[in-house]
Amino acid sequence: MEKQVKLTIVPSLLAADFADLRGQIAQAEAGGADWLHLDVMDGRFVPNITFGPPVIASLRRLTSLPFDAHLMIVEPERFLEAFREAGADIITVHYETCPHLHRTIQAIKALGAKAGVCVNPATPVRLLSAVLGDVDMVLVMSVNPGFGGQSFIPSSVQKVAETAEMIRAVKPGVMLEVDGGIDARTARSVVEAGARVLVSGNAIFGSPDIPGAVRSLRKAAEGS
Repeated sequence: MEKQVKLTIVPSLLAADFADLRGQIAQAEAGGADWLHLDVMDGRFVPNITFGPPVIASLRRLTSLPFDAHLMIVEPERFLEAFREAGADIITVHYETCPHLHRTIQAIKALGAKAGVCVNPATPVRLLSAVLGDVDMVLVMSVNPGFGGQSFIPSSVQKVAETAEMIRAVKPGVMLEVDGGIDARTARSVVEAGARVLVSGNAIFGSPDIPGAVRSLRKAAEGS
């Protein structure tokens, strides 16, 4: 990868200390984090429950970093306005939860947010071909969603490469994000495959030096 290619490093607050989110966010910012990733889980689509719009609205007062809201919930179209009003800048929904995906994408964009679509590890990325020209970002899950701290699924590298090829052919401006098991060991492989937005939770917030962990992840991803 050429050094001038810009990478976006996105710490996932799912792995942060919820008793000190103000401090954790400040440390991530100090390390040069570009966005913050907000994993919203409902206990139905995924086997876990996290937080919703009220918490996001409270966090919005703490930072000016863009909020990347990943909605791992059923019927996300019911809550788009609430998440946008809470401060989400990017709203990503799952292919698996949206029977009317095109309509949902258009609803997100009508709210003034960037629209992302996500696929689980077992979902073929080719299923996004009909909406690829409408989205701002594709999120490839490199673990099964629901819990932090899982191991990276090696076959995700090929899936990222396939997604990157589709994006180049249809709409080169679409951002390609990867989430799940991203650390200094795995980051470079997904970047070489075409990812430019890297979500990382435990590798950052599990470190005693959060700013240093953000910088180390970026350095590893750049291959420098």
